[in-house]
Order: sequence, then C-alpha cells, then structure tokens
Amino acid sequence: MRKPKMIIFDYGQTLVNESSFDPLKGTEAVLSKACNNPSNVSKEMIQSLANELNKEIGRYGVDIDKESILEVHTHIFQKYLYEYFDIELIKPHEEVERIFANGAISSEATKNINAFLAYLKKQKIRTGVISNISFSGGLLREIISEHIPSHNFEFIIASSEYVFRKPHERIFELALRKAKLAPCDVWYCGDNGVCDVDGAGNCGIFPVWYKGAIEDRKKIVPKKECLEVMDWNELIDVLDKAK
Repeated sequence: MRKPKMIIFDYGQTLVNESSFDPLKGTEAVLSKACNNPSNVSKEMIQSLANELNKEIGRYGVDIDKESILEVHTHIFQKYLYEYFDIELIKPHEEVERIFANGAISSEATKNINAFLAYLKKQKIRTGVISNISFSGGLLREIISEHIPSHNFEFIIASSEYVFRKPHERIFELALRKAKLAPCDVWYCGDNGVCDVDGAGNCGIFPVWYKGAIEDRKKIVPKKECLEVMDWNELIDVLDKAK
C-alpha cells in the first residue's frame, strides 16, 4: 500500500462526533437571543417550516441517492425562514448560526483523533477537510478548533461556500486543486458510505471508511472498495506498514 502525501477528512462523525442534534433547541436559542418576534411565533412553527424547506430542497432525505448535490448556505436559509414569519434578526447571520449551533448540537472529538493527527504531523503527511454542511466555513473552522485545538488543517472546505456537496466530484476536485496533488497521492476518511467513500473513490482518491462514530453501520454501505477502520489507531498501524 502506498503512503499518502495528504489525508483529507470529513467533519461530522469523523473528526467530531455529533452525539445529538436537536434543531428545535437551536431555534429556541435563536428566538431567545437573536430575534425580535412581534407576533410571538412559536419555535415549533418555525421548525415545522424549516423541515418543509429542507424537504423541498432535498436536504436530509431518507434516500441519499435523491439528496441534492447543491448546498444551501445557512445564512440564506435563515433569511427566508425568519422573514417568512416577519421576525427580525437583531444579530448578524454569523452570530445567529452560532447561537443555533450551540443550542442544537452536542459534540466531542472522535476517539483518538487528536493522537492520530499528531502522528500525521510527525510523519509530515498533510491534512485537509471537506464537509457537507450548511453552516459557514468560519463556524465550521471554529467548531473543529474547539475540539481539535492543537492541529492546523491546510484547508477546510464547507460545501455551503462552494456550491457542491459530496459525493459530487467537483468538491473533491477543488480539494485536489488546493492541495496541488494527484488523486493517487491522497486518502479521504469519512463515515458516509456514499458521500465519502464512493465520492472519493469515484475521483481516484483512496477511500477510508471510518466507522467508529456511526450509530447504524448498515444504513449507508459503499459500493467502492475501501479500507475500513473502527479506531484511528488502526490507521496508524496501516500507515506504519505503507511504503
């Protein structure tokens, strides 16, 4: 096996384990801290519309093959959502999304990821991130830095700011252009069998299926051959044997 010059990571359930996501709590936090709500629209009403909008734009679908390959930025989504109810956001969109995220998400670094990244740094293997996420790249960087404070990724690509979502090849091609590397020199690690494993594999990037933070490991199974790992220490052993 050929040792990579760079490893690119997914964010959610790969670098960081989002143990819970409760959008209703996020909406509640926004209403209490960042809004002028003259008609006292409830959090349930707002979240019900948000769910409808997500369904209409093909986000978070049951069938991943029918999900949109294009991303809608949270700031645009928020603008429609709150103006629809004549609710005034009294803080900038950057702050509103941060308030929502802090209220909605409970998360922690995945087991042994900090040690694995320290190993990659010592081995002079470069690192980057590609995430399917509607939050801004700035907030994504903040969240990653909170959980992984001692590591600097060469780049962090949030799909919200680059139009395309994984598994579309365009977002992987962008990362390769940023890295100035051929696909054969890059590995990609992610939890999603289609978006991460098949998406990377279809671009000639070596896919690693990280399964250590997946609740249902049979839900989304990749079609491409890949390396499967449950713990980042397993990948250290693989890299130590690679040429």
